[in-house]
Formats: sequence, structure tokens, C-alpha cells
Amino acid sequence: MILSDKGIKSHLDDKELLIDPLDRDCIQPASVDLKLGNQFVIIKHWGADILDFNSEPNYQLVEADDFLVPSHSFVLAATIEVLRLPHNLTAFVEGRSSIGRMGLFIQNAGWVDPGFEGRLTLELYNANNLPIRLCAGRRICQIVFCKMDQKTAKPYKGKYQGQKGAIGTRIFMDKENSVK
Repeated sequence: MILSDKGIKSHLDDKELLIDPLDRDCIQPASVDLKLGNQFVIIKHWGADILDFNSEPNYQLVEADDFLVPSHSFVLAATIEVLRLPHNLTAFVEGRSSIGRMGLFIQNAGWVDPGFEGRLTLELYNANNLPIRLCAGRRICQIVFCKMDQKTAKPYKGKYQGQKGAIGTRIFMDKENSVK
């Protein structure tokens, strides 16, 4: 079941769900708009032939209030808001339609698991032929909360728990990489 604005407000008021800072004007009928932070992460392409799941990519962190995403380029960014989900809520992130209509695809890989705490890392792709200027503090995406049938027995405790900004992949830490 997707939470309505009333359900979201109830979970926030009960302090079961945390969104900090929260701009109450960002609560929509069935989601909450989240704002873009000022951290951007790009993969350094120079000196690399390929990316693979066994090695950590070479990243460059850029802190800026304005960031230009070149045409047909990929960048990671983070939300301003810190989230904490209770053990009976999960969530997913969608790009805002108005931004998607400019050719900027926004997602957060997969679900936000129950028990997750931290800022969300967003994957951004500029599908346009022109660069797109991003401004920190602007509404960038929306998060939709889903109530689970019961509390999870195993809340999220993964490798992205507690992230404070845009974080690159940690797939190289997966157990499959230690199997020989």
C-alpha cells in the first residue's frame, strides 16, 4: 500500500519516519519531493579501460552549488535530506516529471529498504544533446513510501547504511568477489 500525504504526515509526526530537513510544502498527495545537495561524483575515465564488478572505480568528488551535466553523461548526486525508514516501510525514488521532460533521468537504484538511514545517492543521466545545469537546493526527485504487510525480520544494514553524501558503487565489496 502506497502512503498518502496523510499517512506520510502521520508517520513523520509519530517520529517513525525521519526526513531531515523537511519542507512540509514538499509533501505531495502520494510522495515527498526531495532536494538536490551540493555533492556530485563522477567516474574518472582517464587511465581506465573498463569498469568491472571486482574493482573500485576511480571517482572524483565535486562540491558545488551549480553543476553542469554534459550531454549523454552520468553523474551521482545526493539529496539534502537524511532519511530514516522504520522497519515496516519501504520506498522508491522517481524523477520529477518536469525534469524528465528536459531529458534528465533520475533514479535511485532499487528500493530504499526498511531500516535504511542516510542521504540518498541519486543516479542522474543527461539524455539530452545539450548540457543541463543543476542547482543545489532545488527539488529534484520524489520518494514514494509503501507500507509492508508486517515489520521486516532483517532491516537494512548494508554497505550504504549511514551514507552522508553521494557515494559511488561498493559492488567490489560483494561476497561474490571473494569467491575464487
